[in-house]
Amino acid sequence: MRSEIERAVLLLQRGDDQALEQALALLQNTVFSFSMKVCGQREDAEDTMQEVLVKSVPYLPKFESPKALVVWLYKVAKNRCLMSRRRSKFAPKQDLSLEELMPDGKELERLRADGINPEMFAIRSEQAGRLREAIQKLPPPYRIVLVLRDMEGLTDEEVAEITGLRPGTVRVRLHRARLFVKKELMRVRKQPGGSRVQSIASRGVATAEPRPARCKAIFAELSNYLDEQLDDSLCEELEKHLGACDPCQAFLAGLEATIEECRRMPSQVPDRAKAVKLRKEVMSRYEMALRKLNH
Repeated sequence: MRSEIERAVLLLQRGDDQALEQALALLQNTVFSFSMKVCGQREDAEDTMQEVLVKSVPYLPKFESPKALVVWLYKVAKNRCLMSRRRSKFAPKQDLSLEELMPDGKELERLRADGINPEMFAIRSEQAGRLREAIQKLPPPYRIVLVLRDMEGLTDEEVAEITGLRPGTVRVRLHRARLFVKKELMRVRKQPGGSRVQSIASRGVATAEPRPARCKAIFAELSNYLDEQLDDSLCEELEKHLGACDPCQAFLAGLEATIEECRRMPSQVPDRAKAVKLRKEVMSRYEMALRKLNH
């Protein structure tokens, strides 16, 4: 969504009514799409869109930097989403354990037997709803980081500024969120006819065969590897392990495919009639704020 914000800032700088309406339409789409991914409820997304745009009116004339507007806009939308009264039926209450998210010995053996099959990781259009459900099962603090980083295309530093977290904490939550979504998607696909089974969000840690110790450290660094966040020595060590470990290669391929599908998931747009009505109201308030700023 960064490109939409950049275009909106350029349009706001033009100052004419047509440019203003186009800028507000871009901001509406950005806030609504983000809110749908975080809240999972259209009513909440519409409420957030309205509140954020109305609240932004006095500040829009002052924004000259797309980055400043990105951080401010998402921060306000994030706060509004967290205060939502309508809770997703999928929303869990616990933190995510890295130990639980990593594959056990049985899963590693299955990955070794199956090998790397890209077709296995592809998400068909009819399965997009399952991806949305998997994201909604994430605890909100993890979901927000995943949405901002992988779906909205923001940097670690911007996500840290929006959430108030340290960049290192952003990386930890992002990796666990990715692992969670991957595991949820693979769990559904393994069932005949796509039937549901008990999810990570609602079960305890199952008794499982231990994973090889040499693989355990690798799984904790896979997101850093994919995002090119590892230093050369660690990267070389990880790639050496991957070259000799088929299960880890397969697991990495599945994680990479999951991240790509999150990035490619289509954005949802607000109801046109409601959006136009809100835009007219916001345009009137914006013009008043602009006049006050110039006098």
